[in-house]
Amino acid sequence: MPVIATLEELQALYGTPGEASLVKEVDRVTADYQALIEASPFATLATSGPDGLDCSPRGDQPGFVRVTDPKTLMLPDRRGNNRTDSMRNIVQDPRVALLFLIPGSGTTLRVNGRAELRTDPDLLAAFSVEDSVPRCVVVIHVDAVYFQCARAILRSDLWNPEKHVASACIPTPGQILAHLTEERVGGAAYDREWPERARRSLW
Repeated sequence: MPVIATLEELQALYGTPGEASLVKEVDRVTADYQALIEASPFATLATSGPDGLDCSPRGDQPGFVRVTDPKTLMLPDRRGNNRTDSMRNIVQDPRVALLFLIPGSGTTLRVNGRAELRTDPDLLAAFSVEDSVPRCVVVIHVDAVYFQCARAILRSDLWNPEKHVASACIPTPGQILAHLTEERVGGAAYDREWPERARRSLW
């Protein structure tokens, strides 16, 4: 099988990007880009470290990632599974990337930068929800911001409710855990108890 092994081979295959693909990238959050961030209730956070790569979902109310100035974003680290994959990577390698999704919109937004973890009490309190504060706040120093064209969203028909996958058609978390552990962890009880457990530990 042919393998592309050089940048010259890659450019020969794809050609030169159009002007719009280049001018949309800036080194700061513009007013338009801030509007996209503030409309988004969901983003993925990509990190890299000596133990490997991580890309984790982050979701909250729209605007949960705050733009504090054109070069700085703040992302609260809400309750999760305590694996701390992203956090461990950031401590060892500050490079991060964010991909913001906006329900109903084909436009996505990408942010590349360098992050640090802050635990200042006043800062944590500023992100309190229902009297619960995040463990830390990921402060992202912006290097590059640009929107992504809508082709991927259009091809996937992501926001079409008629294309939603019925839960009965895919394995549940409880089933996956049970299969991986020979029924030691997970199972029907895990799935049955999950909604209430999630409700009590959402923040």
